[in-house]
Amino acid sequence: MITQIQENGNQLIATFNGRLDTATSAATAEAVKPLLEASNREIILDCSQLEYISSSGLRIFLTIRKEAASRGSKVIVRNISADIRQVFVMTGFISLFEIQ
Repeated sequence: MITQIQENGNQLIATFNGRLDTATSAATAEAVKPLLEASNREIILDCSQLEYISSSGLRIFLTIRKEAASRGSKVIVRNISADIRQVFVMTGFISLFEIQ
């Protein structure tokens, strides 16, 4: 799992590449720490290269959302595959995030 964060104006764009599961969640949680500290920003979670997400990965997304809301930031999830969209639908995450 490779997680990269880029800054583009008022946006922070996190790109996830690979499988976000129990084995990779600790490293991913560490990699997204800058997102948790961002205030009044637009946080983009780019999932175009995300192959799989487990409950551990969903927990990371939820943590990002909660911290963003408390700091006046907005979270947008982009480019999810049909399989990951199905996970979001089954878990109710589809209503928690703005999906593009």
